[in-house]
Amino acid sequence: MDSVTLKVSGMSCGHCVKAVEGSVGKLTGVDKVAVDLENGKVQVQFDSSSVSIEQIKETIDDQGYDVE
Repeated sequence: MDSVTLKVSGMSCGHCVKAVEGSVGKLTGVDKVAVDLENGKVQVQFDSSSVSIEQIKETIDDQGYDVE
C-alpha cells in the first residue's frame, strides 16, 4: 500500500471534505482518504497497481479544487 499527501487549495468547509473524500474514495485501489481542512492537505492510501497519483489528482481537480 502506498501513501501520498497532496496539497490542495480551495477547500473551506465540510462540503469540500465530503466532496474530496467521497470522489477519491470511490476510485478503485484507494484504501483511505483523509482531508486536513485546516492545512489544506489530503492524505491518500492507495494501491499503485490499481490507481495512479495522477488519477487521484485529476479526481480532486474535477471536484473544483487545485492540487499543487
